[in-house]
Amino acid sequence: MPTEDLRAIELLRRVPYGRVATSMRALPFLAVARHIVVQGRVLLRMHAGFNHHQACHGSVVAYGADNFNVPVPGDETLWAVQCTGTAEIFEPATAELELFGRGPRYVSGELFDPVYMRIEPQFVTAHTLISAPERRYEHAL
Repeated sequence: MPTEDLRAIELLRRVPYGRVATSMRALPFLAVARHIVVQGRVLLRMHAGFNHHQACHGSVVAYGADNFNVPVPGDETLWAVQCTGTAEIFEPATAELELFGRGPRYVSGELFDPVYMRIEPQFVTAHTLISAPERRYEHAL
C-alpha cells in the first residue's frame, strides 16, 4: 500500500464508528458500522436486522469515517477517510471480536444482531482540514 493509503487507514484506528455506503434495490443507502483495522483490512460490525449486509456482501462499497465530532485537545486537524473495496461477510476470530468490544443493546428499537463484513481497500482517500473554525450550533435552528 502506498504511504498515503497507509496513513489514511491508520487514521481509521482513531475512531470506532463510520458509515458504509452502497446501493440496495437501485437506491443508495448509508448504514452505521463499528470498525476495526486488522492487517490493512477494514472489518465492520453491523446490525443484521435491516439486511444491509446482504446488499453489501460481494458488492463494491465505500466506507467512511471522520473525527469531526471527536475533538482532540491540542490537535486542530480534522480529517475524513474513505476506502472503497469489495465487502464480504466473514466470521471474526476471537481476538478480532475482542477488538470490536461490546456492541449496542438496541438498534432503532430492535435487539442488536451482529453481522461482520471485511473490506480489502482498493482505493483510499484522506482529506484534512487544518485550523478549521469551530462551529457550535450556529448551523441548527
